[in-house]
Amino acid sequence: MATQSFRAGVVMIVRREDGRVLAGERVDTPGSWQLPQGGLDAGESPLDAAWRELEEETGLSSTAVRLVSELPEWIAYEWPDGLDVAKFGKAVRGQVQRWFLFGVVDDAFVPTVDGREFRDWTWMDPHQLIETVISWRREAYQRAFSRLLP
Repeated sequence: MATQSFRAGVVMIVRREDGRVLAGERVDTPGSWQLPQGGLDAGESPLDAAWRELEEETGLSSTAVRLVSELPEWIAYEWPDGLDVAKFGKAVRGQVQRWFLFGVVDDAFVPTVDGREFRDWTWMDPHQLIETVISWRREAYQRAFSRLLP
């Protein structure tokens, strides 16, 4: 009998001094915004994955942002029925993620739109982001924000 599992990943909150967070508009769902995120590679630590994914999806590195904190527990959510997740394997039923908070070091930076996942970037109030993130991720965002954002 096959077992179902969760894909391990990371989510990065990049926050400015004014409290706004960096959000990307999804290529596949215009009008849906989310934080940069991605999966762990084999043998990769969550923190290493966070830095890698942040640079891949936004172009940001340690010259533009600094690590502020990390949520010590994993946050899991299930994907809705009918979502095409074949690239992760048939037995994967959702994601379990470590969340990281980064502060902006250089306000002059401009994130790079990767074109594969995101089509645009903006600075957004965290409450506004929760309203625009795809519905099945909202609870995970609320839980992480309540623990990481003042």
